[in-house]
Amino acid sequence: MIRRFAYSLTGNQHDADDLLQSTLERLLTKDLPRDVDLTKWAFRVCRNLWIDEYRSQKVRQEATQKPELQQLDIVDGDKVMTNQLTVQQVQRALQQLPEDQKSILTLIAVEDLSYQEVADLLNIPVGTVMSRLSRARKAMAKWFNDHDMRIIA
Repeated sequence: MIRRFAYSLTGNQHDADDLLQSTLERLLTKDLPRDVDLTKWAFRVCRNLWIDEYRSQKVRQEATQKPELQQLDIVDGDKVMTNQLTVQQVQRALQQLPEDQKSILTLIAVEDLSYQEVADLLNIPVGTVMSRLSRARKAMAKWFNDHDMRIIA
């Protein structure tokens, strides 16, 4: 009976079993009030435990939405190492490019300038920017392919 009630509160069997266990544990460890119907008391304990759990879940969920309560300084060593290797690979590939392609690729990919801004900055037509960028990208891809590497993101 209490198990079905726990299931009706939680909506799944696993959580219902946990709630039932907590209810029985509470009933066995705490003194019962005098002249109380054990079944009614078990339902009340079960319901109160569920309300407490529901509220704490809600608080935990809200906390995950607040950036100030999140731990942001967790460092993933594998990710740091992969990022360092990727940067080194990209730097080596960039060194293989002619200066005009390297500068355009850097201005667009790193500095986040538009094609027009790069064209104005270097005093060349936009079509030339697009052409050099295309050649730079192809050369980078070829370099990674030739060296049997791939950029890991």
